[in-house]
Amino acid sequence: MTDNRIRKIVIVGGGTAGWIAAAGISRFFEARPIEIELIESDQIATVGVGEATIPPIRQFNAVLGIDEIEFIKATQATFKLGIEFKDWRTVGSRYFHGFGDYGPAIDGVSPHHHWRKLREAGDPTSHEAYSLATMMARAGRFRPPATDPRSIYSTYSYAFQFDAGLYARFLRGYSEKRGVVRTEGKVVDVALRPEDGFIRSVRLEGGREVEGDLFIDCSGFRGLLIEGALKTGYDDWSRWLPVNRALAVPCDGDGALEPYTTATARAAGWQWKIPLQHRTGNGYVFCDGFISEDEAASTLMVNLGGKARAGLNSLRFVTGRRRKVWNRNCVAIGLSSGFLEPLESTSIHLIQNGVGRLLEYFPDRDFDPDLAETFNRLSADEVEYIRDFLVLHYRTNQREDSEFWRYFRSIDLPDTLKGQIELFREAGKVALHTETSFMEPSWLAVYLGQGVVPASHDPRADLIPEAELSQGMRRRREAVSQAVNAAPRQAEFIARYCKAPALEGAA
Repeated sequence: MTDNRIRKIVIVGGGTAGWIAAAGISRFFEARPIEIELIESDQIATVGVGEATIPPIRQFNAVLGIDEIEFIKATQATFKLGIEFKDWRTVGSRYFHGFGDYGPAIDGVSPHHHWRKLREAGDPTSHEAYSLATMMARAGRFRPPATDPRSIYSTYSYAFQFDAGLYARFLRGYSEKRGVVRTEGKVVDVALRPEDGFIRSVRLEGGREVEGDLFIDCSGFRGLLIEGALKTGYDDWSRWLPVNRALAVPCDGDGALEPYTTATARAAGWQWKIPLQHRTGNGYVFCDGFISEDEAASTLMVNLGGKARAGLNSLRFVTGRRRKVWNRNCVAIGLSSGFLEPLESTSIHLIQNGVGRLLEYFPDRDFDPDLAETFNRLSADEVEYIRDFLVLHYRTNQREDSEFWRYFRSIDLPDTLKGQIELFREAGKVALHTETSFMEPSWLAVYLGQGVVPASHDPRADLIPEAELSQGMRRRREAVSQAVNAAPRQAEFIARYCKAPALEGAA
């Protein structure tokens, strides 16, 4: 019987995507004979994507067997309970997407229907008062969730905010301990097999040829293998997500260490703020059809919360995705597979899911096309679902102060999102896919935060007498308030349990 197992994996590109791929694959094949070589060049700057994340990163780290405290210290990380959105609905508005629920279902009915019923009866309480993640974040407090489902501290999760460069370095050390070989070099050519168009090898500057069975493209926006060599094609989603530029700059932190990322709407996009232990990350994501780079740079620098630590890093991109993420014997991971934009911190999540999906559908050297087809379908479903979630933020704005924001209310939405919005507006229902990155509470946070309140509530909520319901909802708010007051401030928690050492050469 022929042994068709993959013997050599070549990862082209390092950075966040390359070293996540190397770490995940080396962990999976830790006790099996397989060669993994990662090629990256110090001459090529990495984007450093993903300084903020969403909760599934904790599952990925757990699968790798990474100690959380070690990881936090190595990456100068802080904890993240969600994202605050400023000025998105209207100038002066503010809402929070917390990584937690709004309370348990009552008699099988989601709590927002009961909130909607009380609101109609005159109760002005915000839906956010029922979310422990939201209220704890607003108070600048953090403690790890409880494992006991009876505890209110079990009703939320958390992610991390960290230095992407340090994260890649950390994963490089992890991967090299498990046999991954790093090759310094710049790929200058890709050789295809004439009989089937599969990648045979890549040639480095200096002439060395690196052959492999499976090639993983982590070369960033340019897609050196998936597009440059295999001409896979790209679906442009600019009509729904027209932002195409980003300026990024780190600055001194203010010591507050908020346990959340801030996304503040600007005239032609939005600005992020990500507090880390050693600095604060900042950036302005915008569309150059509505504002010049000089104007965007000025807006960003005026709104920094501290002294800039470096010059502006300018990025250009086109939102969209490759038509195939897996093409022949090449799988694109990270920016080479497409890019949505950093609004909901999904870049690293998509990288890790891509690696996990590859391991789940791992091929042999025959490269069964059914595996690739399934992989591509699942990848497409996931990224389209996230796309719709991002577009929702923009579409539901009520701003009249700039052409950029008015534009979104005139676009023709994807049918999938159009149906979602209509369903929620009429009946308060959130239609979920079976495998999604964002569950019902996340969609609720954006709908209600943006002022989209359902026209009606689930009629089953009327089975509970109003006085009884009001009392139960009040008890939930009181429990949330007490839990917030009992939690330490994030800065205190980090100082006590996971303070990172000062970086060498840091001021």
